[in-house]
Amino acid sequence: MEPFSVSLLFTTGSVALMHALVGPDHWLPFVMLSRARRWTLWRTLLVTLVCGLGHVLSSVGLGLLATALGWQATRLAGVEGARGLLAAWLLLAFGVAYAAWGVRRGARRRRGLELHAHDGSVHLHAQGERPHAHEGAPDDDDSQGVAFWTLFVVFVLGPCEPMIPLLVAPASRGQWSLTLWVAAVFSAMTIVAMLAIVAIVRLGLVHLRFARLARWSHALAGGAIALCGLAVILGA
Repeated sequence: MEPFSVSLLFTTGSVALMHALVGPDHWLPFVMLSRARRWTLWRTLLVTLVCGLGHVLSSVGLGLLATALGWQATRLAGVEGARGLLAAWLLLAFGVAYAAWGVRRGARRRRGLELHAHDGSVHLHAQGERPHAHEGAPDDDDSQGVAFWTLFVVFVLGPCEPMIPLLVAPASRGQWSLTLWVAAVFSAMTIVAMLAIVAIVRLGLVHLRFARLARWSHALAGGAIALCGLAVILGA
């Protein structure tokens, strides 16, 4: 492999790693939702993996198509920038909506106890205790599904701007095999970095106890996600 190819692939891996590391929107939403919804580590990593695949494959597909059509880097960068801004606003909206839902949920709980009604009667569950299931009761999996699919759509729309010049460089020289290698390395490194960061932070949070803030965990998760979106918007 010629020096240019080796250098480009090494640079691609490094840029992808930094891209995921310095962008909290690549890992913080998963960590906060995992904590609030008490996901297992494996479920958290699976959600991260699926969203990460949507994130990189959408950008890779668009990038390869644009370079094949002969788009200039500036035009492709403009499209990716618009996608990024849309994704940031959606992340902000999702975070605000989730925080509002979390505040409403937390406000309905008494300290240490949660009211639970069914069959015309009202009783109490200890906070943190898994309530028994009742026919017709709201299924928490529904809200989890909404949270996952919203996050997935946001990540599919979210671009990988640093990948654009890395793709264009070999494509402009007609080195399409190297272009595919750049796309593969960038995608793999981004996903590996996302999984590693989420796992490390998630495992670290297991040892922290926030008993007094437990009922506000969803609101805090939504607030953190909203701040990620706002940070991206302000930094655009």
